[in-house]
Amino acid sequence: MKIRIADYIENSFVDGDGIRFTIFVQGCPHRCKGCHNPITHDFKGGRIIETESLIDKFKHTPLISGITLSGGEPFCQIKAVTEIAAAAKNANFNVWCYTGYIYEKLVDENFFTAVEAEKFLDYVDVLVDGPFIESQRDLTMAFCGSKNQRLIDIPKSRAQKKIVTWTLI
Repeated sequence: MKIRIADYIENSFVDGDGIRFTIFVQGCPHRCKGCHNPITHDFKGGRIIETESLIDKFKHTPLISGITLSGGEPFCQIKAVTEIAAAAKNANFNVWCYTGYIYEKLVDENFFTAVEAEKFLDYVDVLVDGPFIESQRDLTMAFCGSKNQRLIDIPKSRAQKKIVTWTLI
């Protein structure tokens, strides 16, 4: 399968807990004012790469504890990111995902990709949701850019049928 990406970082310390392999997907409908990665907005930008190539790269990257799917907007390439997340979980990595959508919208049956989103979330440990809002920017928050964003523990939230936030221990 192919995915359009802006880039990837083999050893990130800022895109989730631990040392992470971060994939920046290309294309974002949100275009948040003040976005720290505006180069990812153009759906025709970046480059196309085989998902298997990315999977092979993170499986052979020493010291990482997980992968992070960021953007751009991962939910705009849902089938490809699901394949990547499934491979990461099968290799015993944890999976984080950043999205400009809010969790409640992603799982709403009227969302354009709700069925696929539910499948993808089967492999996600932490979802950082919500658009970046420049007026709520807060650099003191761990792994978020603005106060409206949440770090959601997806397995716990699904089990308890309510939003359970992830906290750094």
